[in-house]
Amino acid sequence: MAVGGGNRPRLLLIILLVTSLFLITLDLRGISITKTSRSATQSFLAPIQRGFSDFFSPVGNFVSDIKNFGKVKAENEDLKSANAKLKAQLVVNKDVKGQLDKLKGTLDLAGRGGFKVVAARVIGQGSASTFSQTITIDAGTRDGVNKDMTVISDSGLVGVVKSATSTSAIVLLMSDPTFKIGVRIAGSQNVGVLSGNGTTRYTLQLLDPTGTIKENDVLLSLGSDNNRPFVPGIPVGYVKTVDHSNTALVKTAMVGSYSQLSSLGVVSVIVDGGKSDPHDALVPRPAPTATIWVTATGSPQPTPSPSESPTVKASATPKASKK
Repeated sequence: MAVGGGNRPRLLLIILLVTSLFLITLDLRGISITKTSRSATQSFLAPIQRGFSDFFSPVGNFVSDIKNFGKVKAENEDLKSANAKLKAQLVVNKDVKGQLDKLKGTLDLAGRGGFKVVAARVIGQGSASTFSQTITIDAGTRDGVNKDMTVISDSGLVGVVKSATSTSAIVLLMSDPTFKIGVRIAGSQNVGVLSGNGTTRYTLQLLDPTGTIKENDVLLSLGSDNNRPFVPGIPVGYVKTVDHSNTALVKTAMVGSYSQLSSLGVVSVIVDGGKSDPHDALVPRPAPTATIWVTATGSPQPTPSPSESPTVKASATPKASKK
């Protein structure tokens, strides 16, 4: 039976492989083979060897790439994890620095007012049992914190202690709709009542409708008997707008607070209000502004040359009048 055309390349390949093995065996046994035969055989087999190499090389590279891909992926995951940890640490460091700056400002405010305070961290926002606007702090009765004590930040009033346990306390924020405090306009004797509205804006009602009030007036706490619940002189807020309506029986104004109640991290509770009213000593200091001095210089006058001499005009002598 004739060998099919499709089997001829396979048969030829087998013959070549057998011939190659035969020649290698002879060479190993020291049997001399002519250089011409060896060169011809090598020249003939070289394309076949390259074909095998070209066929199997991509497979080896593919396997190597798979191994390297897994290694590179693991390294990328490690780098991502390390980067996330560094970012988290930067956030923590920035937060700690910010809280330290706030605490320093609060202690400075208390020191200028002659108050004894207990510093505390804010550990909770809001109340689970009521709809009141409150915060929870990590200082309580064992630290000297009790109900009806004034709570301040580095900028001014925060609220008043509503209740206290041995290790924590709940503070009613000044933004709560039930919150009210007597205030005085700094630099005057005009007094009124400030009320929370549940927002960042507050309502002021002057007790004397003829009293003078204007935008940017600073409001200070009026104070309570025995400094409970409020000590005097604490910055409460500033006037934003005034109601100039002639029909109003009571003069009112909208007020903004100095303390940022939505981002409180540390606060201080005034446990001793001191013996004297600080009056206007705690009025917020305006931020310093840069002053630019401009010195005007005149254009230089030309210097006369030595050859030039000043010209003197002779005054005309009046003629004698005829008599």
